[in-house]
Amino acid sequence: MKIVTSLSFPGTCREAFEFYAKALGGRITFALTYGDAPADIPVPDRIRNWLMHCWLQVGDQALMGSDMHPDYTPDMDRAKDGFDVTLHTDTLEEARRLFEALSEGGEIRMPFGESFWSPGFGGFTDRFGVPWMINVTAPPPAL
Repeated sequence: MKIVTSLSFPGTCREAFEFYAKALGGRITFALTYGDAPADIPVPDRIRNWLMHCWLQVGDQALMGSDMHPDYTPDMDRAKDGFDVTLHTDTLEEARRLFEALSEGGEIRMPFGESFWSPGFGGFTDRFGVPWMINVTAPPPAL
């Protein structure tokens, strides 16, 4: 089994996933627009180029994304709450790099720095409205 986080956007999925691919060193391996849907599925012209499904592969991990059809998600512009996409790294340098890259243009909720549980932790909402946490996996305590 693989658990994959799926992110929803109001028409900015392609831009977000290109940004994430660059920051995370991943690759978009699949992108399907609403315009690619079968002809018998009605698609408003305004969303024909929006992504119905997008897959970003990062090593053996992945993120999935979609631009949500506005007729079915009228509250799509509301702030996302109750979850974070969380990245755990082995090094402080990699965590800091990810924090700086992904938070660019976003809103910092907790500046990146040392915490009582980790040598490096920080939280932010990116410029697409997605909440993130970056954490350095702390070494196990000495016995």
